[in-house]
Amino acid sequence: MNRMRNARRGATVGLAIASVAMLTACGTSGGGGGGGEEATELGEMEGQVSILAWPGYVEDGSNDPDVDWVTPFEEQTGCKVTAKTFGTSDEALNLMKTGEYDVVSASGDASLRLVAAGDVAPVNTELLENYDAIYPFLKDQAWNTVDGVNYGVPHGYGANLLMYSTDVFTEEPTSWDVVFDKSGDYAGKVTAYDSPIYIADAALYLMNHNPELGIENPYALDEDQLAASVELLKQQRQNVGEYWSDYLKEVQAFQSGDTVVGTSWQVIQNVLEAEGGKTAVTLPSEGATGWSDTWMISSKSKNPNCAYAWLDYIASPEANAAATSYFGEAPSSDAACEYREDCEAYHAGDADYASQIWYWTTPIEECVDGRTDVKCTDYAAWTQAWQEIKG
Repeated sequence: MNRMRNARRGATVGLAIASVAMLTACGTSGGGGGGGEEATELGEMEGQVSILAWPGYVEDGSNDPDVDWVTPFEEQTGCKVTAKTFGTSDEALNLMKTGEYDVVSASGDASLRLVAAGDVAPVNTELLENYDAIYPFLKDQAWNTVDGVNYGVPHGYGANLLMYSTDVFTEEPTSWDVVFDKSGDYAGKVTAYDSPIYIADAALYLMNHNPELGIENPYALDEDQLAASVELLKQQRQNVGEYWSDYLKEVQAFQSGDTVVGTSWQVIQNVLEAEGGKTAVTLPSEGATGWSDTWMISSKSKNPNCAYAWLDYIASPEANAAATSYFGEAPSSDAACEYREDCEAYHAGDADYASQIWYWTTPIEECVDGRTDVKCTDYAAWTQAWQEIKG
């Protein structure tokens, strides 16, 4: 996933996702691996920590003097933060191979590849004071845990929602069929985001409407299941007016009426609502895909104690609230909601709501749905398929 995230304070926090460049095969054949050893105890702080992160995740006041959760961390721990941002998961993967960074914020389409390549180390969560308070539905998941071993700490999360024009839809749509089987009713005015991971959205729809395909997890597709998902997306392609990778373009498209239905995020609805837009978002009956990022420690970390200190700090209520609010997503704990006023809008802590979200997980040959009698298609295959879909 190529993801450029530009955030600013309040309801106008923004994010964007662009298409993924062709992946290398490394790390996509299986989920095993991981490098380094799990720490058994913490020692003296090294005085510095190098963090690789999405834009908006490590703010020190240089972008906005009122937005700074790095300085308190440095004052509390004595660990001077050096941060570098990246724009795509592939870029992060390549940078992590250099061994120059202690910590990385990894999305679900990157985390298993980092583990498989041995670039991140297991994380001993017992050494983290704030780990226990994190929502249970974010822990021990396929994108942050392998063979029962934790490889990081959940950060924030969100769902890919269905956005629609309230001028066009007099009643709230209840199914993703409006962008798939019924997309012809809105020909030229359907939108979808530009990423191979969107194939999972089609797979989720088929999982609910074509059970004979046997799809149990939208990120675990054998060749036949991938082919069915690709065919659905090729049919949808005829009715898509624009694949979007910049949230501002989606805002403008809905405002102008060029787009009337498609995938979106709660934070984008907040922007439109604040500007008087006639749109709404819903979580359809089939559920939705979504994201949950993970803070991970490099297997080559030169500052492991400061790295653990960052993982613990960024999971603390006040810091997590500041970071996830600035970015525009739900926090990782109820305690963080004490420092935010918008948790209800993001359905923070709503386990029933969260259970309907299929969080981005790297497609690998070792099927993440547990099947062992077939090989699943990996992300390289998804990327090639996405290019075929768009033509």
